[in-house]
Amino acid sequence: MPGLLRGMARTAVVAGTATAVSNRVSRRQAERWTGQDPYQQQGYAEPPPPPPPAAPAPGGGDDRVEQLKELAALKQQGVLTEEEFAAEKARVLAG
Repeated sequence: MPGLLRGMARTAVVAGTATAVSNRVSRRQAERWTGQDPYQQQGYAEPPPPPPPAAPAPGGGDDRVEQLKELAALKQQGVLTEEEFAAEKARVLAG
């Protein structure tokens, strides 16, 4: 009977140690990945900022209409935010 108890005690110690190590590894991995950008985890780089719109050429109203159409297209594509679109639109209409 003492051999059986010794075997059971050894199994319990091994299982307890394995559980403790597994939990510690899981916690450390969770702490490591918490708060990081998912793109950094995958090795992706952030996209470069969009190039600034070309300077308006001196001219008539047709040029302004084309610029407004281009700005609207950029906004629809998601390149420009609502604030950026409004600022550029005001700049085109003022110039």
